[in-house]
Amino acid sequence: MLSALHKQLLNNYQQDFPLSPTPYRDIAEQLGVSEDEVLSAFQALSEQQMISRIGPVIAPNAIGNSALVAMAVPEADLNRVAELVSAYPEVNHNYERENRFNLWFVLIADHEAHLRAVIADIEATTGYRAMPLPMLADYFINLGFELNLHD
Repeated sequence: MLSALHKQLLNNYQQDFPLSPTPYRDIAEQLGVSEDEVLSAFQALSEQQMISRIGPVIAPNAIGNSALVAMAVPEADLNRVAELVSAYPEVNHNYERENRFNLWFVLIADHEAHLRAVIADIEATTGYRAMPLPMLADYFINLGFELNLHD
């Protein structure tokens, strides 16, 4: 069961996270709670796998190099491979799609050679080929979503 604070954090700070030296204190002041309560709530949401990270989403290739990568992974091995892929700090997010290429992820690296090295390592670690897909056009998709906060 999510507390009122958990719900507020999930709903209010998907996109409007304070950009300041003290973001958690700023959130606490906005919500009328302590900074420790905010930190504890985010920790609990992380432990419950309600959130996986707090950080910026940077436009593709604005800093360094990025790629959308697809992999064809047998269904029985998908969770294991997804966990391995998610463990790479260069992976922004990954998700399952209903397709032969069923595991997709965004990879960001400081330069092209690093990007290629991470893809090669993912292939060696998982045992499956990865297909980097070049960006032909830039589209912005708002990934924020309104949560139903009613009990």
